[in-house]
Amino acid sequence: MRFSELHCREVINLCDGARMGEVCDLVFDPACGQISAIVVPSASGLFGMFSREGCIIPWSCIETLGEDYILVRYRPK
Repeated sequence: MRFSELHCREVINLCDGARMGEVCDLVFDPACGQISAIVVPSASGLFGMFSREGCIIPWSCIETLGEDYILVRYRPK
């Protein structure tokens, strides 16, 4: 899977039905080269645009990779 296939897909949390935002980055496991998590920008800053922090969602939390969306079961700690 390429980054361009995941970038800007809407992420929806199945736990509460909330829209979390769009995928802005990926986290890779350097040992095996696989994607280990997706990053969605946090809502802080002006419209979330100037925040350097993001919500890191483990790949194991992804339920469905749709054409335009990603469904996750994620409970922040």
